[in-house]
Amino acid sequence: MTELNLLDCFRGKKIVVTGHTGFKGSWLTAWLSELGANVIGISFNIPTNPSHFELLNLEDIEDYKIDIRDPFALENLLKIKSPDFVFHLAAQSLVINSYKNPLETWNTNLMGTVNLLEALKSLNNECTAILITSDKCYDNFEWSWGYRETDKLGGADPYSASKGAAEIAISSYFRSYFMKNNNIKIASARAGNVIAGGDWSQNRLIPDCIRAWSIGERVILRNPNSTRPWQHVLEPLSGYLFLASKLHQNNELNGKSFNFGPRDLTTKSVIDLVKKMSDYWPKVKWEVEKLNDEFHESGLLKLNCDLAHEILNWQPKLNFEETIKMTALWYKNYYENKELNVKELTISQIKNYMEYFN
Repeated sequence: MTELNLLDCFRGKKIVVTGHTGFKGSWLTAWLSELGANVIGISFNIPTNPSHFELLNLEDIEDYKIDIRDPFALENLLKIKSPDFVFHLAAQSLVINSYKNPLETWNTNLMGTVNLLEALKSLNNECTAILITSDKCYDNFEWSWGYRETDKLGGADPYSASKGAAEIAISSYFRSYFMKNNNIKIASARAGNVIAGGDWSQNRLIPDCIRAWSIGERVILRNPNSTRPWQHVLEPLSGYLFLASKLHQNNELNGKSFNFGPRDLTTKSVIDLVKKMSDYWPKVKWEVEKLNDEFHESGLLKLNCDLAHEILNWQPKLNFEETIKMTALWYKNYYENKELNVKELTISQIKNYMEYFN
């Protein structure tokens, strides 16, 4: 079966995406819609302004304003819709915000995931669920090698710890309930530091750059030497789709976890990324501001993705240059083309990316 044929399984299927109004969720929703899926979106609000989701104007999806912290509303909707697939992306996704609002972070990331697991447990139909956490679910000792799926979970900041706790909850529910449930299959997916057009989140590198450069200002870099496994958003999303497709067919993948990251050679520092972005935004400037130690973020984080390569036959497609080019050109089109159709731009990048599958 070819990579493109793997995606055929989503056509005509009912697919719940939690967090569909967020950055990653909106790209996944657009991709699934393009694949012919019937997308049912669950999200508490529109998290940014501008919003990629609103600009996409996806009229063919069902849009439900439900907070995943509300277990009754979540369970009722899943029972009514009886989805074939679920992709769980809803989260409080910012490290700095987790320091400022730890209760919200824990309630959303841990209890929101538990609420979804409870809702899945109540279903009578067959359903395949991919629960997305984060590369920060690992207790990060800033090793120079990549973390494997069996490495210790945890984290010092509330965001990382809540994602590690969500992974433990997923494993517990699988072993307690879903291991012997022939209807429900689950797996967790771990990825991090995705970039692409359409992200306007606060305290993220690319959105910070774009906000400043689009009005002729310099961007402030908090930690220019931090190294991250930067990847275009379509890379881990392809991993989630591969995993869902293969889990749907293969019971042996049930309950497993998978890392999805870029090629090792594309692991670059913050300053590397900013300099490469500046190739597409001439005459931009930046300056370094001393990092506030109150809000510590790790300086080095890498994933080992051998398991996804070997078991799912999943491979990242884009190198660092291609990742930055796709991201920069999306934003350039958005800010400089007044007649731009964001949906057409986004779908064109999805279609171009899918050509790598041939």
